[in-house]
Amino acid sequence: MRTMRIVGVSEVTQYLKELLEDNYLLQDVWVRGEITNFTRAASGHRYFSLKDAYATLRCVLFRSGAYVPPLQNGMAVLAHGRMSLYEQRGDFQFYVDAVEMAGEGELHLEFEALKTQLEAEGLFAPERKRPIPPCPATIGVVTSSSAAALRDIVRTLRLRCPVVRVLLAPALVQGDGAAEQVAAALDLLNAHGEAEVIIVARGGGSLEELWAFNEEIVARAIARSQVPVITGVGHETDFTIADFVADLRASTPTAAAIAAVPDAATWESALDDAQDRMRYLIETRLQAERTQLGTSRRRLEQASPQRILATARQRVDESRHTLDTAMRHLTELRREHLRGAALRLDALSPLQTMGRGFAVVRRSVDGARVTSVTQVAPGQGLTIRVADGVFAAIAGARMETITPDVAPAQAEQRPTVARSADSADALEKTETGG
Repeated sequence: MRTMRIVGVSEVTQYLKELLEDNYLLQDVWVRGEITNFTRAASGHRYFSLKDAYATLRCVLFRSGAYVPPLQNGMAVLAHGRMSLYEQRGDFQFYVDAVEMAGEGELHLEFEALKTQLEAEGLFAPERKRPIPPCPATIGVVTSSSAAALRDIVRTLRLRCPVVRVLLAPALVQGDGAAEQVAAALDLLNAHGEAEVIIVARGGGSLEELWAFNEEIVARAIARSQVPVITGVGHETDFTIADFVADLRASTPTAAAIAAVPDAATWESALDDAQDRMRYLIETRLQAERTQLGTSRRRLEQASPQRILATARQRVDESRHTLDTAMRHLTELRREHLRGAALRLDALSPLQTMGRGFAVVRRSVDGARVTSVTQVAPGQGLTIRVADGVFAAIAGARMETITPDVAPAQAEQRPTVARSADSADALEKTETGG
């Protein structure tokens, strides 16, 4: 007998729900279909079904979901969300979190696919981005020759940097063949070789209108460009594949022109500042050179032969004056010394002694000076020097008695006579050459 396994409804629905939610592919999926049975509950939740020619799928879009365009029956859309089972009714249900119009949805998927591919190839890598030249002389522009974007770019370039040259490579910027023309224009500007930076631009539009800049051929052309590329496609909120590949993305064509060239007013201000700085540096250098020249001139004058000779003459004059003064002083000292010596000599002169009545007695026979009576015999010849001359005499008999009036004088003058006699002897030797 076969055994039967009986389960409850909730077990079946729970099991089916787990099967659905465990399937990765069913938890992140885009579904194309036409909206039908659309209703909006008082809570703000939206309920509808997506259908095609063969099936219908129940959907719910909660109020807290992302913004979606207004929905209505009959719209062809792409809905993103996850598959699950609503257990209370046992309904297979699609929980939607994003809705796009069917045309835009397909383009969006294509955009994301190409973006993922090129990013994996490294075309978006920051290290391959090239710097924009700070002062380009020639700007290449890829856009429609009749587009308002071109007029905005040219006007902005003329206002900011009137000397810049603009090379236009015209191309369609939307519709069939636009991507191929944009890529060809980029290659043409690279082959021309004069542009230092290239602006790829067009004004705003829908996703379909901007689609040429999401084409792979344009992305590849930007990537192989030898010249830095600035994109200015659409508005601030518009992003294209070209923006990711370009060396610099600007929000609008005007912003691209601003990014491509410096502001002439800023240049002029910088030039004025540089001129002022240069003038200051020149004046400072000249002043320093003048000071150095003056110092060198003074040192040269101090080292000149004329200055040295003049200084030497001054030193000679000062030395002569000092020498003259010293000689006069020395001569005066010597004169005073001689005067003092003369006075002292005169005071000691035997002539002075003789002038007071004393005489020098010598024996005629040998010229010996007589200082004692024992040296002379009676009748012996004598020479006697007095103050005014010399005369001869004959010694008489020795006298034993000295007269009282003479004795004291002789006694008083004996030491003087002895000294005078010595001086007289010296004087006599001087006069006679003895």
